[in-house]
Amino acid sequence: MQAVAGIRRGLTIDPAGEDEAPAERVGRLVRESPVVVFARRGCYMAHVMKRLLAAVGAHATVIELEGAADEVAAAAAAPGAALPTLFVGGAPVGGLEGLMGLHLSGRLVPRLREVGALCA
Repeated sequence: MQAVAGIRRGLTIDPAGEDEAPAERVGRLVRESPVVVFARRGCYMAHVMKRLLAAVGAHATVIELEGAADEVAAAAAAPGAALPTLFVGGAPVGGLEGLMGLHLSGRLVPRLREVGALCA
C-alpha cells in the first residue's frame, strides 16, 4: 500500500493552467491537504519525514521545490521555518525535529487522525 498521497514538483507549474502566484499556491495546498511536506528535491531529511509518516499510515502530499521562488513562497507560509517543513491540518509543525518531537511525545498519530490523514 502506498502511503504517500503524491509528490509534486515545483510551485510555479500549475497543471490546471491557472495563473496562480507561488505564495497563493502554497497557501492553497496547505489548506487543501491534511499533511504537506515542502522540501528540496533529494533532501535526506525529507526522506526520513516521508518514511516516518508512511510508517504510521499517513497520507502526505510532498512538494519538491525547484527554485528560489518556490523556496521563498514556502518560507512565507511558515515564517522562521527551514526546509524541509511540515504542515499538519494547516498548522506548521516545523522540520524533522518538530515531526520527531510530535512522534516521541505520542501526539503525532492522534493529530494525524484528527485531520483525517491516516489510512483506514
